[in-house]
Amino acid sequence: MSLSKYRYIVVEGPIGVGKTSLTKRLAEHAEAQILLEKPQDNPFLSRFYDDPARYALQTQLFFLFQRINEVRDLAQMDMFRSRTISDYLFEKDSLFASLTLSDDEYKLYQSIYQSLAPQAPSPDLVIYLQASTESLIERVRRRGHRYERAISDDYLTRLSDAYGEFFHHYEAAPVLVVNSEYLNFVDNENDFKLLLDRIDKMRGRREYFNVGGN
Repeated sequence: MSLSKYRYIVVEGPIGVGKTSLTKRLAEHAEAQILLEKPQDNPFLSRFYDDPARYALQTQLFFLFQRINEVRDLAQMDMFRSRTISDYLFEKDSLFASLTLSDDEYKLYQSIYQSLAPQAPSPDLVIYLQASTESLIERVRRRGHRYERAISDDYLTRLSDAYGEFFHHYEAAPVLVVNSEYLNFVDNENDFKLLLDRIDKMRGRREYFNVGGN
C-alpha cells in the first residue's frame, strides 16, 4: 500500500478535523514532499477572528495569493516526477470567501480568483475528512492555537456545513469521504492501515470510508 498510483494527493476538511496531521503521516509513509497551509504567516488572521467584517477581505486575499503561489510553483517544478501530499485544496479558498466577505467584496474576490484558478493543478485524489461539529469545536479549543482563540462555535458550525455543501458538488478529482469521528490516523497504526487499504481499493470517483464507534 504505497500510494504509488497517486502523484498529487490533497487532504481536506474543516478546521480541527485533523487534515494536517494526516497529511504529515501520509507524506512520511509515501516518502513524498509535503505542502502545508501556513495560517501563522497570515498577518491578518488573528485580527479577522476578532473583527471579521473589517479584516475578512485582507485575510482572504493574503491566503489566495499564498496558495496560488505555492501550487503554481508545484506545477512548474513538474510535480509528476515526484509525489506531493498537501493539506489544502486551492478551490476551497473560494468556500471561505463565500462565508466571510460582503457581497461587493466577494465580487472583487471572485474576479481575482477566476483569473488565478486556471494555474492550479488538479489533484489525483482528495481525501475529505469529516467529523461532528461538536468534535471540531472541542478539538480546536483543546489545541489552543493563538490565532484560533477567537473562533466562534457558530463560525465552526457554518464552516463545517459549507464544506459538506462544497464537496457534495465537487467533481474535479476523485474524492474519498472519510468519517474521522472514531479514527486516529496518527496514533493508531491499525486505523492508518485501514485508510491505506481503503485508498488502495478505490475505483470510483466518489467513495466513502466510515467506521462506527463502540
